Amino acid sequence: MNTNNKLNKANTYRLSQEFLRNKALKKGVNLIAPETIFLSKDTSFGKNVTIDPYVVIGPRVKIGDNSHIKSFSHLEGSKIENNVTVGPYARLREGTILKKNTKIGNFVETKKSLIKQNSKVSHLSYIGDTSIGKNSNIGAGTITCNYDGIKKFKTNISDNVFIGSNSSLVAPVTINKNSVVGAGSVITKNVKKKSLALTRASQIEIKNYKRKKK
Repeated sequence: MNTNNKLNKANTYRLSQEFLRNKALKKGVNLIAPETIFLSKDTSFGKNVTIDPYVVIGPRVKIGDNSHIKSFSHLEGSKIENNVTVGPYARLREGTILKKNTKIGNFVETKKSLIKQNSKVSHLSYIGDTSIGKNSNIGAGTITCNYDGIKKFKTNISDNVFIGSNSSLVAPVTINKNSVVGAGSVITKNVKKKSLALTRASQIEIKNYKRKKK
């Protein structure tokens, strides 16, 4: 592609983005620093939506009323209902559905996952091929291990579940209602309702230990 074609293509893209931003602003979307925000022609906004600087919204994204997309987030193929907060630094991939009053926090990635109302994934987590019920909390550093190198498997997390930080949930696995997974656990078997699941090894301490010298 020669220089003129590249310039024409860039100019066309710039003009199309200006058109989409102005369209969103006229609809009442609160674009903070609109020149830094990138939209798709099929992006759908509800009422009283706020988009912070440096957000990229790819194809097939719907954002409901009173939702807030924070800076440096990337969204595609996702449905976001009312009163949802996303980001900063979040990535919503194809097949993500966020029901009302949910929260996706910083450095969280979701794919082909349903997160039901009032549930939170606040920090540093990967949620893939997963269903999360209502009023559940997913701790920092939680990973749904959905791929064994050949096939993808589902993780089912029910209502009122607490997943402790730095946990790995090895699919296929179900965490039933009102249960707790202790921090640092690797869960490979279904967890019954109202249960505490732990796979943490006992801590060992050697007194007066001396490190080997080179």
